[in-house]
Amino acid sequence: MKKIKITYWIVTGLFAAFMIFSAIPDMMSTPEAVAIVTTHLGYPVYFIPFIGVAKLLGAVAILIPGFPRIKEWAYAGLAFDLIGAAYSSIKVGDPVSGWSFMFLPLIFLAASYIFYHKKLAAAI
Repeated sequence: MKKIKITYWIVTGLFAAFMIFSAIPDMMSTPEAVAIVTTHLGYPVYFIPFIGVAKLLGAVAILIPGFPRIKEWAYAGLAFDLIGAAYSSIKVGDPVSGWSFMFLPLIFLAASYIFYHKKLAAAI
């Protein structure tokens, strides 16, 4: 049980940190975030702070103990965000080096989700 909890918190902490640090420039609508999302990917400007706040709320939701239904929705939303970002990058013609890094946070997301359920099962 202790190994599962430690692994869960390490993986979840790393994943949440990635999502929080990627949400901050979006919420602040930094010039780099605006350039990537609007000019390169073609999304509207109003989408940037929205997705930033959604990522922040999702990361906070997976860090707060309890609230299993909200955690499930947060995991799903963050998965949609990462998969959508990778898909958008592929569709605009970015090279593999431009979108392959998205697999790392997806792996951490999957590991966090798996260990979350292992932790729940072990508590029973």
